[in-house]
Amino acid sequence: MLLTVAVLLVVAAVTTATLVLFVWWKQERIVFQPTVGPHPEVSDVERVAYSAEDGQSLFAFVIQAPEQMVKEKSQVAGPHLPSLAALPRFLIAFHGNADLAAWVIPWGKEVARRTGRVVILAEYRGYGGLSGIPSVAGARLDARAAFGFTRDSLGATPREIALYGHSLGSAIAAELAAEIKPGVLILESPFTSARAMARIVVARPIELVWGMISRVHYDTEARVQEIETPVWVAHGTRDMVIPVRMGQRVYRSARKRGEFLAVSGAGHNDVAEVAGDSYWQWIMGALGQNDSYE
Repeated sequence: MLLTVAVLLVVAAVTTATLVLFVWWKQERIVFQPTVGPHPEVSDVERVAYSAEDGQSLFAFVIQAPEQMVKEKSQVAGPHLPSLAALPRFLIAFHGNADLAAWVIPWGKEVARRTGRVVILAEYRGYGGLSGIPSVAGARLDARAAFGFTRDSLGATPREIALYGHSLGSAIAAELAAEIKPGVLILESPFTSARAMARIVVARPIELVWGMISRVHYDTEARVQEIETPVWVAHGTRDMVIPVRMGQRVYRSARKRGEFLAVSGAGHNDVAEVAGDSYWQWIMGALGQNDSYE
C-alpha cells in the first residue's frame, strides 16, 4: 500500500514537473497563436512597410476616411473643436492573439467611415506572412514601431492618436499607452493581467508557480492606473474567453475613465455585431474624447 502511494506521488510529481517545464518553454507560443496557411490578399486599402528597433520588418494597413466624411466633419466642428482637415486624427489598432490585421479591415473601414479618423491596423511579427517569432518583447517593439510610423510618416503627435486593442491587443495597447500618453485608450474584451488569466486557462499546479516561470507579465489593470489618458472599455457579458468581470475591473481601475459598454449576450469576438449602433456610438464617443485635449 505504501509503495503504491509512493509510486503515485512520484508519478504526480514527474507529471507536474513535466507540465511546468512545457509551459515555461512554450508559454509565448500559447499566448501568441498566429494563423498558418495562406493569408488573405488585400488590394483595396493601403499597406505600408516599416521596421522595428531590432530590424524586424513589419507592415500595417492604413485606412483613410472618405474625403466627403472629412469635409463634413470639418464643417460641423464648431469654434471649440479642432477641424479634422486642419488637425488630422489617427487610431492605431492592435488585434487579438489568433487574428490578423487583414481580418480587421472591415471594422477599420467602418471606424473611418463613421468618425473621419485615419485607422492604422498594425501587424505583429510572425503574423500575416511576416517573419519572426511572436513574443512579449517582440510585440512591445512592434507596437512602438507602429506608433513611430504614425508619428514620423503621418505627422501625428501622441495626443492626436487613439490606441485601440482587442483581447491580447488590449494589453499591448495599454503598455504602449503607458509610454506615449495617447489621446485616448480604447479596450475591447481586455483581461486584467496575465497572472489572472493563468488562473482561468492553466492547471492549478501551473497557477501556483506562474509568477516564478512566466515571461508574460502583461498587467493592464496596473497600466491604466498609471496614465492620465481616458480609458474606454467594451465587453460582452457572455465572453467565455475573458470574463466580463475582467473588463469591468480594468475600467474601474482606470485613473481617468471614459465609458464602459457592457454588451448583453455578446461573446469574445462579436461585441460590435451584437451591440450594433450602441457600439459605434461608444467608439465615436471615445474618439470624441480625443478632442477634449488642448
